[in-house]
Amino acid sequence: MRILLICLIGVIVSVSYGQQQPQFSQYNRNQYLVNPGAAGIYNFLDVTLGGRMQWAGFENAPMTSYLYASKALGKGSKSRYNPSIRTSSGPIKNPEIKTGKLKHAIGGYLFADQYGAYRQLKFAGTYAIHIPVAKNYNLSFGADVGMSNRAFLKDRAQTLNVITGVGTDATYDEYASSSNRNTIDVGAGLYFYSKQMYIGISADQLTRDLISFGSGNLNFDPNIHYRATAGYKFNLSDNFTLTPSVLTKYVSPAPISFEGGLQLEYQEWIWLAASYRTSKTAIVMAGFNINRIFKFGYSFDFSVSNFSNNSAGGHELVLGLMLGR
Repeated sequence: MRILLICLIGVIVSVSYGQQQPQFSQYNRNQYLVNPGAAGIYNFLDVTLGGRMQWAGFENAPMTSYLYASKALGKGSKSRYNPSIRTSSGPIKNPEIKTGKLKHAIGGYLFADQYGAYRQLKFAGTYAIHIPVAKNYNLSFGADVGMSNRAFLKDRAQTLNVITGVGTDATYDEYASSSNRNTIDVGAGLYFYSKQMYIGISADQLTRDLISFGSGNLNFDPNIHYRATAGYKFNLSDNFTLTPSVLTKYVSPAPISFEGGLQLEYQEWIWLAASYRTSKTAIVMAGFNINRIFKFGYSFDFSVSNFSNNSAGGHELVLGLMLGR
């Protein structure tokens, strides 16, 4: 009985390797979510508020809430801010990405991620420097420093008791007692971009559990997460653009994960997109600029494997604020 309990807990821990950092479907339009080097690519205060639910239909399925914000500093980034919300009857184009000048940027983010009996809360601050390498191209380097709080919520691990029919077990109580650990997290990223393209590489949790404190016996074992992204916008006509993009992720001991997608945009205002992950997941997305301040995006993830018989898919809602545009 005790061996069975320990094996089941081991399965939960092994699954958590692939879920130590939240997953985002709309990375192509929100690069700061996956690379600190992308902080400040716009000269206004760029704020992203989002919520994500995976594996709808499962109890205690992964859920993520996040808030990201960044802004470029310096004279070239100043703009007059009108707090009134402008409405318009016509399309509101995407903000312009400006290159060719040195600029500094700051940012920060907060997210809450929960999957089964595990919960992670993280906040961090970001600094990025954008260096012009040509009139139309910039190379930026960004780094963030923050703290993560990881907890094992014993009251959510009721499945073990249901399977075994045992209300309490001394071995289980000792091994999986409620744990709460804090670690200092450091991340970094390089981001090469223009108005038409981007290429980025980044890494999270570089210091792993080098600085760790808290309570409990459970070792959350944070691993370094690597990401690489790329995308290029093709002008199909005066009204339409097509952007293929790719996201590659790796964390040991999991296999490398790939995601490729296509985004079709009309008048730089409304967009439709589709992508596919090597985890046999397909994603459809849509969004538009509501006005000069607000933008909206929605994505739906669904499995193309037998897993779809047990899950209603996943949903992600994103609201962007372009303050001082």
